[in-house]
Amino acid sequence: MKPIVWLASFPKSGNTWLRLLLANLAATGEPCGINAIGTARALASSRQWFDEASLIASGLLTAEESDRMRPALYRHIAAGAADPTENDEAGPDRGDDPLRAWRLVKTHDAWTRTTTGEPLLGGRAAARAAMLIVRDPRDVVASLANHNNSSLDEAAALMGDPRSALASRADRQPLQLRQQLLGWSGFHASWLDQSDVPVHLVRYEDLQADAPAALGALLTALGAPADPARLARAAELSAFERLQAQEAESGFREGPVRMATGRFFRSGRSGGWREELSVELRAKIEADHSPMMRRFGYLDDEA
Repeated sequence: MKPIVWLASFPKSGNTWLRLLLANLAATGEPCGINAIGTARALASSRQWFDEASLIASGLLTAEESDRMRPALYRHIAAGAADPTENDEAGPDRGDDPLRAWRLVKTHDAWTRTTTGEPLLGGRAAARAAMLIVRDPRDVVASLANHNNSSLDEAAALMGDPRSALASRADRQPLQLRQQLLGWSGFHASWLDQSDVPVHLVRYEDLQADAPAALGALLTALGAPADPARLARAAELSAFERLQAQEAESGFREGPVRMATGRFFRSGRSGGWREELSVELRAKIEADHSPMMRRFGYLDDEA
């Protein structure tokens, strides 16, 4: 049995960066490149994973029908029915990976339940824990607008919509299964307030300020060894400038076809919202999300 550890985040909150940090923590040979952090099966909403495991074409199902089958899929995976190297985040050379006992799976799904009352992600029978990556929503909005090739106002509206979802278009078959977001605040509340699996929080800003310390604290919370030298190496190999250089040289296969700047790894800054957002848009985001922002320490008297 190889239980799942969810790498959960609202889109554009640092999930890809955390995956690269973990991959470079595992690698003892060549560093992990941005295009070597897993296959389609490393994503909870992968249609390929669903179709191969269920022997049913997910495109023939409604979102609600596929949702009712997804809990069994994740329990099936955790039970060891799939090849444990299929979504190996570090590629073929993991070395002495401190998280080798678990399957690390990315998700942008909020913690929801199916129409039959089961946790969509399979509950504690599928997962040992979750790493929840959070980022200041004032910074998320600019990154999300770039990713979706939309305006800042459109990105902020999506973040404030409790009905928001990814891959939910009814006029086409998206490449992924539907992922309910519930808005920025609703997404984080769904994970923090559930009691099915333990959640270990990591703030994007803390990773940026001191990646080895933040990553080490996360490993310690999961009961995994945290070697300082390996943590420092992982942080160095995953520095944002390196990731930007790799994308400039070879592109990034997980990035959408159309982005406003043409770059997935746009800036990676914390606090860029001070220059990028109008006073009015900043006020809207804070009005939409102030309770959750205070919960994470993103609002204070000097905000």
